[in-house]
Amino acid sequence: MKQQALENTIKRIQERNIVIPTYDQMKHPEKIPAKIREKLTGIGLWDLDPLNLFRITWKNDPSSGGFGGVNYLELPSSLTGVKARIFALVGKLFPTGAHKVGATFGPLVSRMVRGEFDPTTQKAVWPSTGNYCRGGAFNSYLLGAECIAILPEEMSRERFEWLAEIGAEVIATPGCESNVKEIYDKCWELHNTRGDDVVILNQFAEFPNPMWHYEVTGAAMEEVLRAELGSRQRFAGVALSTGSAGTIACGDYLKKVYPTSKVCASEALQCPTMLYNGFGGHRIEGIGDKHIPWIHNVRNTDLLVGIDDEDTMRLLRLFNEPAGQEHLKQAGVPLQTIENLHLMGISGICNILSAIKMAKYYELNEDDAIFTILTDSVEMYGSRLTDLTAERGEYGSVQAAVDFQQALLGQTIAHTQELTYWERRRVHNLKYFTWVEQQGMSVEELNQQWFDADYWDRGLAVAGELDKEIEQFNEKTGVLARL
Repeated sequence: MKQQALENTIKRIQERNIVIPTYDQMKHPEKIPAKIREKLTGIGLWDLDPLNLFRITWKNDPSSGGFGGVNYLELPSSLTGVKARIFALVGKLFPTGAHKVGATFGPLVSRMVRGEFDPTTQKAVWPSTGNYCRGGAFNSYLLGAECIAILPEEMSRERFEWLAEIGAEVIATPGCESNVKEIYDKCWELHNTRGDDVVILNQFAEFPNPMWHYEVTGAAMEEVLRAELGSRQRFAGVALSTGSAGTIACGDYLKKVYPTSKVCASEALQCPTMLYNGFGGHRIEGIGDKHIPWIHNVRNTDLLVGIDDEDTMRLLRLFNEPAGQEHLKQAGVPLQTIENLHLMGISGICNILSAIKMAKYYELNEDDAIFTILTDSVEMYGSRLTDLTAERGEYGSVQAAVDFQQALLGQTIAHTQELTYWERRRVHNLKYFTWVEQQGMSVEELNQQWFDADYWDRGLAVAGELDKEIEQFNEKTGVLARL
């Protein structure tokens, strides 16, 4: 059966002239074959062209159609209110405008090159609370596969519209960001009713998701740090909302390069699962909760932070309404920074607040640096700004001043917890209820995650092995040779 699926996949790839990039090429786009780089200059960043698989990188240069350095920002103290240097990778400059095209690449490609997914007979199912299903739909289309996108019905209108345009089958589940179980329930329903016709690519359990961030995102951050930090400056760590716990795997990579660095994991205060074993609904689109993802290496998590979703909504307005930008200008925030604030979506704002709280908790100064990620941009949240105006009225200078002082500069170390060994174990043990009782994982593997020192390396540090399989697959198709 695997051999037949592999043969069908090769034929589909040949028919559509698809070449699959390696992780090494995503880290180092200069290694992409020259004939592909030349063709990319005539292809738009969001175009549904298979060559855009080679734009799954932090180094896209949309102005030239080629590649440059890592896309990142440094946020000044005049904006953050802390002395520590805060760097942020920019997700908007990926196809689809979000970095989730990276997280969805591995789960699908690893199966295709191994004969574990047949694009001629099966649909890829992408369960998501936001951008994961968008990235999955994009990659599915480029790789010649049909897909099903599952996401909560309360997600922004822009996401549903885009998925419809790309031709994905869309299933809206009840609730908001926090209603992850309802997504899992729909996956089981599809599994039981459609059987082998569907392949579930669950971001919360798929190791190729964090593997991409470990390998590609971690390396991008390291490259920036080596260029930016002086001899006396220190890398303090990464601060990221957990979501699927894919992105935060970059912290596992960086701990090997910078052994004293820390990993700060944040969540919505309205659904404080890690902090307080809590539950609830929230408005920080892009971070699902009420469970601990199977792929979250809790042993490597040092600090937990709760972010009030009201702060993220207020800052969404401050950063994007004219009155808010004018107030920031008067407060001394550089014009270039203000002009780049559109690069922050709601979860990106959450990540910035997480970095600020981490800096305050550890009393970091100008010799310390924190890294975070702007997962997507305000482009995905125009309807949210419209909703906020309808709900709260026009945004004025007084409200801008209040929001700047309270929601940004006024962040405190409330709702933070530095984890001891047993506190980490407490968070890790929460996986049992979702993954063993509900999703069929084994207690033995749950214990392996905690006690086996090599478990996480086997799941994360294996991109080189997959690259060899991708190269062999490309040789079998012969597409690259005849481009």
